Amino acid sequence: MKRRTVIGGTVAGAAAALATAAPAAARGGRAVRTGVEVLARSDFRELAGQRVGVISNPTGVLPDLSHEVDLMHGSGKVDIAAVFGPEHGFRGVSQAGEGEDFFLDAKTGLPVYNAYNDMDRMAEVFAETGIETVVFDIQDVGARFYTYIWTMYLAMEAAGQLGLRFVVLDRPNPGSALAASGPVLHPEHATFVGLKPIAQRHGMTVGELARLFNGEFLGGAVDLTVVTMERWRRGMYFEETGLPWVPPSPNMPTVATAVAYPGTCLFEATALSEGRGTTKPFEFLGAPEIDHEWSEALEGLPGARFREAYFTPTFSKWSGKVCGGVELQVTRRDEFDPIRTALAMVIAQRRVFPQYGWRSQDVTSFWLDKLTGNQAVRLAVEAGADVDEVTALWADELDAFSEQRESYLLYRGTAQ
Repeated sequence: MKRRTVIGGTVAGAAAALATAAPAAARGGRAVRTGVEVLARSDFRELAGQRVGVISNPTGVLPDLSHEVDLMHGSGKVDIAAVFGPEHGFRGVSQAGEGEDFFLDAKTGLPVYNAYNDMDRMAEVFAETGIETVVFDIQDVGARFYTYIWTMYLAMEAAGQLGLRFVVLDRPNPGSALAASGPVLHPEHATFVGLKPIAQRHGMTVGELARLFNGEFLGGAVDLTVVTMERWRRGMYFEETGLPWVPPSPNMPTVATAVAYPGTCLFEATALSEGRGTTKPFEFLGAPEIDHEWSEALEGLPGARFREAYFTPTFSKWSGKVCGGVELQVTRRDEFDPIRTALAMVIAQRRVFPQYGWRSQDVTSFWLDKLTGNQAVRLAVEAGADVDEVTALWADELDAFSEQRESYLLYRGTAQ
């Protein structure tokens, strides 16, 4: 059993580079401090004397928007041997489903490796670079199918095989993390949009997920340290943290996108556009020939309203075609259930515009099954089930995951 450490609370000392004050927080006038800020204020003491590899992307910033790799490298206090970029790349230049080939970073001169398409080589690359400690710091959005958490999982697996330390610098879950929701993945549907049985909306931070991964799926083999946040509480939305929002990926421009995404990403599994190539991905949804009838069929869903909308995607599905559909607006986040709402939208759309079906590779491989983690949801929708009947399908499995999740949580539910 490897050592597992949680670092948090008051940290003495401060990095000279952190002269810029953190943004003011909406809650109590105190900004949340992320794991990297806690680490920097200690002059990176936790990484001293180690050869380090950093897995990050454009979200790995401090409150003054300086990037942690630039700061660590320039400080002379952290020996960074390599950087690893997830889907979309370290500097964020790639679109969905793409990583970056190896390059030397123009700003720091550090070697940057692809940690997305070359995942099978993770342990080999870690060994080649001679790193002793792997640092992970990427802003997650709280959905099982957001691939950064699986980059973390596979990197943890490789670290465990090689006997390396693994350090997670924690960040907020941008939606409320009071509870998990949605279906739990079935192992036969494991892909890189879901490798292990967790809920579709897991309600955890990446640090908490790392603890769960280590305890439940990696046999405690990883020497894991989580540098916890200060002042963050589970019920906070991102705007309440006082932290700057940096889009975690090209199609996640705002916090509002991240709130809708754990549900409306399911439209990736349909013939409809999920709004990629528009200014409001995962909030604009539609296809040619769809009109006002869909929005009119969506009355009464808690915490949401729907505007009849028309848009022309500049890329992805229906690129260059005028699409009719809806704009989802979340009116009350405390009432809004993104997964239940998205399923109600799918059910209504199939009733009024049935010509738009599922996206599939063949009759045995439906993308919806990969996103929900089972085939029961799709089969129930096809059979004409209503949204209550569909959501009841996963109740027992969600209860079991929620109980499992409890022992790995690091933060309280309400603000001080």
